[in-house]
Amino acid sequence: MKRVVLTLGAVALTTGAAAAGGIDRSRIGYGILFEPGSYVELSFSHVSPKVTGTYAPGLGGGSTGDMAGDYTSLSLALKQDITEKLSFGVFVNSPYGADASYGSGVYTGLDAEWKSQQLAAVLRYEVSPGVSVYGGARYVESSAEITIPDALIRGGLAGSGDPLGMALAAGAPPGSLTYTANGARDGDVGYILGAAYEKPEIALRVGLTYESGLTHKLATTENIPAFGLVPGTTPFPDSTTTIEMPQTITLDFQSGVAKDTLVFGSIRWSEWSVWEVRPAGYESLTGDNVTDFENDVITYQLGVGRKINDNFSVFARLGYEDAKGGISSRLSPTDGMKSIGIGGTYTKDAVKITAGIEYVELGDAVDGSGTQFSGSKAMGFGLSVGYRF
Repeated sequence: MKRVVLTLGAVALTTGAAAAGGIDRSRIGYGILFEPGSYVELSFSHVSPKVTGTYAPGLGGGSTGDMAGDYTSLSLALKQDITEKLSFGVFVNSPYGADASYGSGVYTGLDAEWKSQQLAAVLRYEVSPGVSVYGGARYVESSAEITIPDALIRGGLAGSGDPLGMALAAGAPPGSLTYTANGARDGDVGYILGAAYEKPEIALRVGLTYESGLTHKLATTENIPAFGLVPGTTPFPDSTTTIEMPQTITLDFQSGVAKDTLVFGSIRWSEWSVWEVRPAGYESLTGDNVTDFENDVITYQLGVGRKINDNFSVFARLGYEDAKGGISSRLSPTDGMKSIGIGGTYTKDAVKITAGIEYVELGDAVDGSGTQFSGSKAMGFGLSVGYRF
């Protein structure tokens, strides 16, 4: 059976702040390590989520409006042989991201943004025909900003039971309790380990990849006007916010099941339960963190590809993340997801072009104030162009 090359390019399965699965946005495509010869690929994706909710009666009811922003991602991958058995890959992408902004109702003014950039370098060694191991390092830089409006800070202090907090909520001028925090860009290094088994005559490949977690220590400036207009002063001195990024384990697989037909998929575990944003000043004021995720996430993908002719193949795939229940962060108010994607790959001489679209149904969720989010969804488009040289 001829090898059938199928990939969904850069179409995203998660939608950052709008989706289950933490704030995942793009993943390293380790399949490029198994491309023959030297190969470079540039990928583009655009995702348009729509996440809306209905405020609890105690918050006045009504719609939250769409709180999730569109986002675009670019990634670059390069693979080259060193010897017959040893090759390397270099990957550049934006692994994490969030863009939440409320413009309607009591949450109006609640905004959060997370930006990241990743550079990874991986070596692959063929131990024996069909068996290979790979590993390397990845460097990730991230930064974060958040604004929490006066109404949310004031309401939290008024209901805290703390006499000082209640007095502040009652006496502070309107708008003076708006909270802002800026976490400056910080980077950390993690490692990658993996192993794969191949049987080319049936287009079989199974790979298991581990990515270690990372620790960001963001130099953080916090401010609430009621405590003075100069950031970095008491009771909000500049501090460091430590944020753990998740470790992951991914099982990727593909196999021919009939002439010119391939089944492929993956199972990915991400330890998002370690992630929380807890600036020192905000914690001292409220006794809580800004946001977190309660549960780890397992993402399933299963697809089928079909070779039409020597130049063109098509594919379809499904994605699933289980809903966990409990309380969701109002900065990521979804729980689980289901997705379906379709696309095609065109190959001509040294060039390979892959394009696809994906529809994601985001699971219903409820936040700590009783606001219900339902009917959320996202559409994604991806395009990748590869060149063999």
